[in-house]
Amino acid sequence: MLEMKNVVKCFGSFKALDDLTMTVPKGAVYGLVGPNGAGKSTAIRHYTGIYRQSSGTVTLGGEPVFENPAAKEKIGYIPDEIFYYPTSTLEDMEKFYAGMYRKFDKALFDRLKEAFQLPMNSPIRRYSKGMQKQAAFQLTIACRPEVMILDEPVDGLDPVMRRQVMSLILSDVAKDGATVLISSHNLRELEDVCDHVGIMVGGKMLLEKSLEDMQGATHKLQIVGEIPEGLDILNESGSGRLKTLIVRGDARTLLEKIAAANPVYFDLLPLSLEEIFIYELGGNDYAVKDILL
Repeated sequence: MLEMKNVVKCFGSFKALDDLTMTVPKGAVYGLVGPNGAGKSTAIRHYTGIYRQSSGTVTLGGEPVFENPAAKEKIGYIPDEIFYYPTSTLEDMEKFYAGMYRKFDKALFDRLKEAFQLPMNSPIRRYSKGMQKQAAFQLTIACRPEVMILDEPVDGLDPVMRRQVMSLILSDVAKDGATVLISSHNLRELEDVCDHVGIMVGGKMLLEKSLEDMQGATHKLQIVGEIPEGLDILNESGSGRLKTLIVRGDARTLLEKIAAANPVYFDLLPLSLEEIFIYELGGNDYAVKDILL
Protein backbone atom coordinates (compact mmCIF):
# COMPACT_ATOMS: atom_id res chain seq x y z
CA MET A 1 0.00 0.00 0.00
CA LEU A 2 1.21 3.49 -0.90
CA GLU A 3 0.30 6.06 1.70
CA MET A 4 0.80 9.73 2.47
CA LYS A 5 -0.20 11.20 5.79
CA ASN A 6 -0.42 14.95 6.38
CA VAL A 7 2.29 15.68 3.83
CA VAL A 8 3.43 19.27 3.37
CA LYS A 9 5.94 20.26 0.70
CA CYS A 10 7.26 23.80 0.45
CA PHE A 11 9.44 25.32 -2.23
CA GLY A 12 10.55 28.50 -0.54
CA SER A 13 7.37 30.36 0.40
CA PHE A 14 5.22 28.29 -2.02
CA LYS A 15 3.31 25.39 -0.46
CA ALA A 16 2.92 22.78 -3.22
CA LEU A 17 1.34 20.13 -0.98
CA ASP A 18 -0.83 21.23 1.92
CA ASP A 19 -1.54 18.53 4.54
CA LEU A 20 -2.08 15.92 1.81
CA THR A 21 -3.37 12.54 2.96
CA MET A 22 -3.76 9.88 0.27
CA THR A 23 -3.99 6.08 0.22
CA VAL A 24 -3.41 3.79 -2.78
CA PRO A 25 -4.60 0.29 -1.76
CA LYS A 26 -2.45 -2.72 -2.61
CA GLY A 27 -3.48 -4.23 -5.95
CA ALA A 28 -5.58 -1.21 -6.93
CA VAL A 29 -5.51 0.83 -10.12
CA TYR A 30 -5.73 4.35 -8.70
CA GLY A 31 -6.46 7.40 -10.86
CA LEU A 32 -5.08 10.70 -9.55
CA VAL A 33 -6.81 13.68 -11.17
CA GLY A 34 -6.99 17.42 -10.68
CA PRO A 35 -6.56 20.73 -12.48
CA ASN A 36 -3.18 21.96 -13.67
CA GLY A 37 -1.09 23.04 -10.68
CA ALA A 38 -3.04 20.88 -8.21
CA GLY A 39 0.15 19.14 -7.03
CA LYS A 40 -0.29 15.76 -8.73
CA SER A 41 3.24 15.51 -10.12
CA THR A 42 4.67 16.76 -6.83
CA ALA A 43 2.77 14.02 -4.98
CA ILE A 44 4.07 11.43 -7.45
CA ARG A 45 7.67 12.59 -6.95
CA HIS A 46 7.24 11.99 -3.23
CA TYR A 47 5.91 8.48 -3.84
CA THR A 48 8.94 7.71 -6.03
CA GLY A 49 11.38 9.14 -3.49
CA ILE A 50 12.57 12.01 -5.68
CA TYR A 51 11.32 14.67 -3.27
CA ARG A 52 11.60 14.73 0.49
CA GLN A 53 8.53 16.05 2.25
CA SER A 54 8.78 19.11 4.48
CA SER A 55 6.60 17.28 7.01
CA GLY A 56 4.36 14.24 7.16
CA THR A 57 5.08 10.65 6.07
CA VAL A 58 5.32 8.88 2.70
CA THR A 59 5.44 5.08 2.88
CA LEU A 60 5.28 1.93 0.76
CA GLY A 61 4.10 -1.07 2.77
CA GLY A 62 4.72 0.89 5.95
CA GLU A 63 8.35 1.68 5.05
CA PRO A 64 9.54 5.21 4.16
CA VAL A 65 10.36 5.68 0.48
CA PHE A 66 12.87 8.55 0.54
CA GLU A 67 16.50 7.31 0.51
CA ASN A 68 15.30 3.71 0.81
CA PRO A 69 16.73 1.62 -2.08
CA ALA A 70 14.79 -1.49 -1.02
CA ALA A 71 11.49 0.39 -1.39
CA LYS A 72 12.50 2.13 -4.62
CA GLU A 73 13.42 -1.18 -6.25
CA LYS A 74 9.76 -2.19 -5.96
CA ILE A 75 8.64 0.90 -7.91
CA GLY A 76 8.51 1.39 -11.67
CA TYR A 77 8.10 5.05 -12.65
CA ILE A 78 7.28 6.63 -16.00
CA PRO A 79 7.32 10.45 -15.81
CA ASP A 80 5.51 12.82 -18.13
CA GLU A 81 8.81 13.98 -19.63
CA ILE A 82 11.01 11.01 -20.52
CA PHE A 83 14.79 11.32 -20.08
CA TYR A 84 17.45 9.03 -21.53
CA TYR A 85 21.18 9.55 -21.83
CA PRO A 86 21.83 11.36 -25.16
CA THR A 87 23.64 8.51 -26.93
CA SER A 88 21.85 5.56 -25.30
CA THR A 89 20.03 2.96 -27.34
CA LEU A 90 17.22 0.72 -26.13
CA GLU A 91 19.76 -2.08 -25.88
CA ASP A 92 21.93 0.14 -23.64
CA MET A 93 18.95 0.99 -21.42
CA GLU A 94 17.98 -2.67 -21.16
CA LYS A 95 21.41 -3.39 -19.64
CA PHE A 96 21.12 -0.33 -17.38
CA TYR A 97 17.70 -1.35 -16.03
CA ALA A 98 18.83 -4.98 -15.61
CA GLY A 99 21.67 -3.72 -13.43
CA MET A 100 19.35 -1.59 -11.30
CA TYR A 101 16.42 -4.00 -10.85
CA ARG A 102 17.19 -7.51 -9.64
CA LYS A 103 13.77 -8.73 -10.84
CA PHE A 104 14.36 -7.50 -14.40
CA ASP A 105 12.88 -10.15 -16.72
CA LYS A 106 14.94 -10.49 -19.90
CA ALA A 107 12.49 -12.99 -21.41
CA LEU A 108 9.56 -10.62 -20.81
CA PHE A 109 11.53 -7.71 -22.29
CA ASP A 110 12.12 -9.77 -25.44
CA ARG A 111 8.43 -10.71 -25.67
CA LEU A 112 7.46 -7.05 -25.40
CA LYS A 113 9.52 -6.34 -28.52
CA GLU A 114 6.64 -7.87 -30.50
CA ALA A 115 4.19 -5.36 -29.02
CA PHE A 116 6.33 -2.24 -29.45
CA GLN A 117 8.63 -3.13 -32.39
CA LEU A 118 11.22 -0.48 -31.56
CA PRO A 119 14.70 -0.35 -33.11
CA MET A 120 17.12 -1.65 -30.50
CA ASN A 121 20.32 -0.02 -31.77
CA SER A 122 19.17 3.49 -32.71
CA PRO A 123 19.71 6.35 -30.21
CA ILE A 124 16.48 6.79 -28.28
CA ARG A 125 16.75 10.57 -28.69
CA ARG A 126 15.92 10.00 -32.37
CA TYR A 127 12.65 8.27 -31.46
CA SER A 128 9.42 10.23 -31.68
CA LYS A 129 7.77 11.23 -28.39
CA GLY A 130 5.36 8.31 -28.68
CA MET A 131 8.18 5.85 -29.37
CA GLN A 132 10.08 7.12 -26.33
CA LYS A 133 6.99 6.45 -24.20
CA GLN A 134 6.79 2.93 -25.66
CA ALA A 135 10.44 2.35 -24.77
CA ALA A 136 9.72 3.46 -21.21
CA PHE A 137 6.85 0.97 -20.93
CA GLN A 138 8.91 -1.88 -22.38
CA LEU A 139 11.68 -1.25 -19.86
CA THR A 140 9.41 -0.60 -16.87
CA ILE A 141 7.10 -3.58 -17.37
CA ALA A 142 10.13 -5.87 -17.76
CA CYS A 143 11.30 -4.79 -14.28
CA ARG A 144 8.21 -6.53 -12.87
CA PRO A 145 7.68 -3.80 -10.25
CA GLU A 146 5.24 -4.28 -7.40
CA VAL A 147 4.10 -0.69 -7.93
CA MET A 148 3.82 1.19 -11.22
CA ILE A 149 3.59 4.98 -11.01
CA LEU A 150 2.63 6.64 -14.27
CA ASP A 151 2.42 10.39 -14.95
CA GLU A 152 0.40 11.09 -18.14
CA PRO A 153 1.37 7.62 -19.42
CA VAL A 154 -0.39 7.59 -22.79
CA ASP A 155 0.34 11.18 -23.82
CA GLY A 156 1.79 11.06 -27.35
CA LEU A 157 0.59 7.53 -28.13
CA ASP A 158 -1.78 6.76 -31.00
CA PRO A 159 -5.18 5.19 -30.13
CA VAL A 160 -4.09 1.62 -30.96
CA MET A 161 -0.94 1.87 -28.86
CA ARG A 162 -2.87 3.52 -26.00
CA ARG A 163 -5.11 0.47 -25.88
CA GLN A 164 -2.11 -1.86 -26.12
CA VAL A 165 -0.34 -0.17 -23.22
CA MET A 166 -3.41 -0.16 -20.97
CA SER A 167 -3.99 -3.83 -21.77
CA LEU A 168 -0.41 -4.67 -20.75
CA ILE A 169 -0.78 -2.72 -17.49
CA LEU A 170 -4.06 -4.43 -16.57
CA SER A 171 -2.73 -7.88 -17.43
CA ASP A 172 0.22 -7.18 -15.11
CA VAL A 173 -2.23 -6.21 -12.35
CA ALA A 174 -4.32 -9.33 -12.91
CA LYS A 175 -1.33 -11.70 -13.05
CA ASP A 176 1.01 -10.34 -10.38
CA GLY A 177 -1.30 -8.21 -8.22
CA ALA A 178 0.66 -5.06 -9.02
CA THR A 179 -0.46 -1.68 -7.68
CA VAL A 180 -0.84 1.08 -10.28
CA LEU A 181 -1.04 4.83 -9.70
CA ILE A 182 -1.95 6.82 -12.83
CA SER A 183 -2.08 10.60 -13.09
CA SER A 184 -3.84 11.73 -16.25
CA HIS A 185 -6.09 14.39 -17.71
CA ASN A 186 -7.75 11.77 -19.93
CA LEU A 187 -10.61 10.98 -17.57
CA ARG A 188 -12.47 8.86 -20.11
CA GLU A 189 -9.62 6.37 -20.29
CA LEU A 190 -9.10 6.44 -16.52
CA GLU A 191 -12.73 5.54 -16.01
CA ASP A 192 -12.20 2.36 -18.03
CA VAL A 193 -9.25 1.10 -15.99
CA CYS A 194 -9.35 2.60 -12.46
CA ASP A 195 -11.11 1.21 -9.41
CA HIS A 196 -10.09 4.06 -7.07
CA VAL A 197 -9.93 7.79 -7.74
CA GLY A 198 -8.48 10.78 -5.89
CA ILE A 199 -9.28 14.38 -6.89
CA MET A 200 -6.66 16.94 -5.86
CA VAL A 201 -6.97 20.73 -5.84
CA GLY A 202 -4.61 23.31 -4.35
CA GLY A 203 -2.20 20.70 -2.98
CA LYS A 204 -4.98 19.00 -0.98
CA MET A 205 -7.14 15.93 -1.47
CA LEU A 206 -10.66 17.10 -2.30
CA LEU A 207 -12.24 13.68 -2.67
CA GLU A 208 -10.90 10.11 -2.50
CA LYS A 209 -13.12 7.06 -2.99
CA SER A 210 -13.54 3.90 -4.98
CA LEU A 211 -14.86 4.74 -8.43
CA GLU A 212 -18.02 2.75 -7.71
CA ASP A 213 -18.73 4.73 -4.54
CA MET A 214 -17.92 8.02 -6.25
CA GLN A 215 -20.29 7.36 -9.13
CA GLY A 216 -22.93 6.05 -6.74
CA ALA A 217 -22.84 9.23 -4.67
CA THR A 218 -23.39 11.84 -7.40
CA HIS A 219 -26.21 11.84 -9.95
CA LYS A 220 -27.84 13.89 -12.69
CA LEU A 221 -31.53 14.56 -12.04
CA GLN A 222 -33.77 15.74 -14.85
CA ILE A 223 -37.11 16.86 -13.52
CA VAL A 224 -40.33 18.57 -14.56
CA GLY A 225 -42.26 19.88 -11.58
CA GLU A 226 -41.44 20.94 -8.06
CA ILE A 227 -37.82 20.42 -6.98
CA PRO A 228 -37.77 18.29 -3.80
CA GLU A 229 -36.57 19.91 -0.59
CA GLY A 230 -33.42 18.73 1.16
CA LEU A 231 -31.36 17.91 -1.92
CA ASP A 232 -27.59 18.51 -1.89
CA ILE A 233 -27.41 20.35 -5.23
CA LEU A 234 -24.03 20.94 -6.86
CA ASN A 235 -25.36 22.53 -10.03
CA GLU A 236 -28.70 23.57 -11.51
CA SER A 237 -29.43 24.38 -15.14
CA GLY A 238 -32.18 24.21 -17.73
CA SER A 239 -34.82 26.43 -19.23
CA GLY A 240 -38.56 26.16 -19.31
CA ARG A 241 -40.14 23.33 -17.36
CA LEU A 242 -37.29 20.82 -17.59
CA LYS A 243 -34.58 21.35 -14.97
CA THR A 244 -31.26 19.47 -14.77
CA LEU A 245 -29.71 19.13 -11.31
CA ILE A 246 -26.42 17.59 -10.23
CA VAL A 247 -27.07 16.17 -6.77
CA ARG A 248 -25.14 14.28 -4.11
CA GLY A 249 -26.64 11.31 -2.29
CA ASP A 250 -27.33 7.61 -2.73
CA ALA A 251 -29.84 6.68 -5.39
CA ARG A 252 -32.43 5.09 -3.06
CA THR A 253 -32.66 8.13 -0.77
CA LEU A 254 -32.86 10.49 -3.74
CA LEU A 255 -35.63 8.45 -5.38
CA GLU A 256 -37.66 8.53 -2.15
CA LYS A 257 -37.36 12.34 -1.88
CA ILE A 258 -38.20 12.82 -5.56
CA ALA A 259 -41.23 10.53 -5.40
CA ALA A 260 -42.52 12.37 -2.34
CA ALA A 261 -42.52 15.63 -4.34
CA ASN A 262 -44.70 13.96 -7.01
CA PRO A 263 -43.10 15.60 -10.07
CA VAL A 264 -44.68 15.45 -13.53
CA TYR A 265 -41.56 13.73 -14.87
CA PHE A 266 -38.09 12.81 -13.61
CA ASP A 267 -35.08 10.72 -14.55
CA LEU A 268 -32.08 9.93 -12.34
CA LEU A 269 -28.88 9.29 -14.31
CA PRO A 270 -25.32 8.27 -13.36
CA LEU A 271 -22.42 10.64 -14.02
CA SER A 272 -19.18 9.94 -15.83
CA LEU A 273 -15.88 10.52 -14.02
CA GLU A 274 -15.33 13.61 -16.16
CA GLU A 275 -18.69 15.05 -15.11
CA ILE A 276 -17.98 14.33 -11.43
CA PHE A 277 -14.60 16.06 -11.78
CA ILE A 278 -16.14 19.16 -13.36
CA TYR A 279 -19.00 19.53 -10.90
CA GLU A 280 -16.92 18.78 -7.79
CA LEU A 281 -14.34 21.38 -8.80
CA GLY A 282 -17.08 23.81 -9.75
CA GLY A 283 -17.59 24.32 -6.05
CA ASN A 284 -13.92 25.25 -5.61
CA ASP A 285 -13.76 28.31 -7.87
CA TYR A 286 -13.09 26.07 -10.86
CA ALA A 287 -16.32 26.57 -12.78
CA VAL A 288 -16.22 27.26 -16.52
CA LYS A 289 -16.19 31.04 -16.87
CA ASP A 290 -18.01 32.98 -19.59
CA ILE A 291 -15.18 35.23 -20.79
CA LEU A 292 -16.53 36.30 -24.19
CA LEU A 293 -19.50 38.41 -23.18
